[in-house]
Amino acid sequence: MTFVSDKIKSLPPYLFAEFKKKKESLEKAGIDVIDLGIGSPDLPTPDFVINKLAQEMNVSANHRYSNYSGCLEFREAVASFYQRHYGVDLDPHTEVLTLIGSKEGIVNLTSSIINPGDRVLVPDPGYPVYRTGVHLAGGESVSLPLDTEKGYVPNFDKLSASDKEQAKLMFLNYPNNPTSATIELSTFAEATSFAKEHHIVLAHDAAYDLVTFNDYKAPSVMQVPNVKEVAVELGSLSKSFNMTGWRIGYIVGNKEVIRTLSTLKSNIDTSQFLPIQKAAATALRSDFSAVAANNKIYEERMEKLHTALQEVGIYAEKPKGTIFLWARVPAGFTSISFANKMLDEAGVIVTPGTAFGQSGEGFIRISLSVANDRLDEVVKRIEAMNIKEMTK
Repeated sequence: MTFVSDKIKSLPPYLFAEFKKKKESLEKAGIDVIDLGIGSPDLPTPDFVINKLAQEMNVSANHRYSNYSGCLEFREAVASFYQRHYGVDLDPHTEVLTLIGSKEGIVNLTSSIINPGDRVLVPDPGYPVYRTGVHLAGGESVSLPLDTEKGYVPNFDKLSASDKEQAKLMFLNYPNNPTSATIELSTFAEATSFAKEHHIVLAHDAAYDLVTFNDYKAPSVMQVPNVKEVAVELGSLSKSFNMTGWRIGYIVGNKEVIRTLSTLKSNIDTSQFLPIQKAAATALRSDFSAVAANNKIYEERMEKLHTALQEVGIYAEKPKGTIFLWARVPAGFTSISFANKMLDEAGVIVTPGTAFGQSGEGFIRISLSVANDRLDEVVKRIEAMNIKEMTK
């Protein structure tokens, strides 16, 4: 007798949970492990956000259930942010929905749109949760290749005619996890035209939209004219305001998709704790100086590690956003074999590119989520590996 559904039996373990177990095991053995595998910011949540949370927690009315769609104050703050940052108008009543983090939103969005057997276009390489959501909804993930020669933009020409016609949902993600690729609005315009032509819902995951460098400003898919006919965009405060554990995000765009997802979620959860929503609203209404300060730190870390990798013979494009470096593994190694070598010889955890799809082979993803002193230690350990000697 088994108490596990077939759906869960066939679901692979979440990669980063497995990494955490391995890290804990090594640390118990006395090994000093530096974790550059998971994209979890080490920087603190801004004080003004924490102070707002504390203030709202002392209001007894905030201890009740939230509105199922999220409190209006937060949804209005999201709409205000889109108007100020992107010049996009959103109706907070019908075009904005609160999420308990965008990861939850991705999985529930998929279940609210597709039926068992429906196809979903998933970027390859891409965030693993897209495929998880499709699996749990009983759908079929179809790899949407990202064109390495053109900066990891979607390569729709690589899709078969049947995949184009039978797909019901498509995910995109820029600035991109894991590749750190950034785009201009024209890429979203092309994707929107493709979605309209083939009657596909376009879902853009904008988790890293505010984590950018060198005066680069990431566009929103909502800036494409008439995009709300087919598209939604998911956002999060996890990376921009260092609020990963707070679990607060949002989805905006097409009214029917928002309403459908709201119906599903109202049967599953009662939205996020009200003080968290109100603190998040304060963050979105701020002057974003805290975000700029974070980005400066990440950019300095990126420059330090990028330079060090180049010097030891590991090539990576210099990114304009995210908290990752997407680096080629040295000749003679696979993604997994080099990640294991980094762990065994340097005590450094990085993520093998294959964790993000078949097209990730030959790469590793390195997170910038440790302080400078630890990053200096990473550099020292990588230098000691004598990578250039290995590849002669």
